[in-house]
Amino acid sequence: MQVDKIRGHQTDQLFKAVLELKNIEEAYAFFDDLCTISEIQSLAQRFEVAHLLRLQKTYETIKDQTGASTATISRVRRCFDYGNDTYDEMLGRLYPDEPSFKPTTKGRR
Repeated sequence: MQVDKIRGHQTDQLFKAVLELKNIEEAYAFFDDLCTISEIQSLAQRFEVAHLLRLQKTYETIKDQTGASTATISRVRRCFDYGNDTYDEMLGRLYPDEPSFKPTTKGRR
């Protein structure tokens, strides 16, 4: 995992704090203090790109709907193909009636 490079007390503390958030309003307040608006928007955009990829939307459709660059879309797609499967897992929890992501490339773990 890429994040292993930054694993440690500070990162553990951050992730534990996120896990302690009790509702969406706490999340908004916490991330408002923690991040810039641009950082929050970037994270939210990536997650929406993941959602649209999971729905098998084209890059052009995703670009039009989210404003994400093709580089961002490609990066998120690589996470689906070679990552930890957490985009699909989290989206499956949020949208249990939607189909799981089916990669079209080989090399998925």
